[in-house]
Amino acid sequence: MFGIMKCSFIVQSQELKLEDLKKLGPILKNITYNKEFPFDVQPVSLRKILAPGEEENWEFEEDEEEGGARAGSPDSFLARVPGTFLPRLQSEPGITSLTIRIEKTSLKDAGQCIDPYITVSLKDLNGIDLTPVQDMPVSSRKEDMYVHFNVDIELQKHFEKLTKGASIFFEFKHYKPKKRFTSTKCFAFMEMDEIKAGPIVVKLYKKLTDF
Repeated sequence: MFGIMKCSFIVQSQELKLEDLKKLGPILKNITYNKEFPFDVQPVSLRKILAPGEEENWEFEEDEEEGGARAGSPDSFLARVPGTFLPRLQSEPGITSLTIRIEKTSLKDAGQCIDPYITVSLKDLNGIDLTPVQDMPVSSRKEDMYVHFNVDIELQKHFEKLTKGASIFFEFKHYKPKKRFTSTKCFAFMEMDEIKAGPIVVKLYKKLTDF
């Protein structure tokens, strides 16, 4: 075991009532946006995210004191930006949705992790993605041995439609400035029979991720 991760599951039956719709009225009236469309979107610095095991064969020369590409510079590697959340699925009568709230992870070197975040994926027995992969935003709070997240992720498949043998994987990733890429540090997983409403603690295992 490499560490632990604390999360909780929010299992909800998706039924939208008339009273809920009426509550949205005042909120929608107060939503304003003061920019005209189209508007400029500033470029985001992107980094290389390697697949599990790929970093073992990736070699970089050490940066010299002067010169060399810095993380986030235009010539750094492109990758998916952390924080790629997907919306909740449409409600269906008698169908249950699943929300995962990842609270925190416990690692002995938590304070040394740069830009840590967690990638969540739903895999079948062969390790094939059953839903789009989602990346959590980078954590902005590290305290003692904990990296705090407190973020909700909506699983992109209704609970009743999950296939037998499916598992949810959590990959803890962090940035390595000397090698200029984001690497998987450790991972955790849960099988379907482990999912229940309420808090739970799962074990973290050393990379490489074994789907």
